[in-house]
Amino acid sequence: MSVNKVILIGNLGKDPEVRFTANGRAVGRFPIATSEVWTDANGTRQERTEWHNIVVWGKQAESCGQYLAKGRQVFVEGSIRTRSYDDKTGNKRYVTEIVAQRIRFLGGGGGARAAAESPAEPYGDAAAAGEPPPVDDDVPF
Repeated sequence: MSVNKVILIGNLGKDPEVRFTANGRAVGRFPIATSEVWTDANGTRQERTEWHNIVVWGKQAESCGQYLAKGRQVFVEGSIRTRSYDDKTGNKRYVTEIVAQRIRFLGGGGGARAAAESPAEPYGDAAAAGEPPPVDDDVPF
């Protein structure tokens, strides 16, 4: 048995970028930051921030583009995927992403409504439909 499940609560590092595939399916991308704080052995407060690249498909991607903005807190549930691509100079690059199945909007947001909790379209459906995932030439975001 194996499990590939990720649950994150963090803040958007920038506004979501929403694009559409040739077939008209929405795909959204945005980074979120999660932070942990602890006190080390010397009594000094320490903080570490991790950045996570989020990918969301379909109607949820459209909702994210409409209602989310930099700094907004979100709950993300999904799975980890690593993919590779060739940059403009022909070098192979690797990117690890969280493919979201569920996103909930948290915290304040100027009256923005919460996203529907229906599952997002998984990344695998795009590949099964013959659509490669959208890739920027040099930077995955």
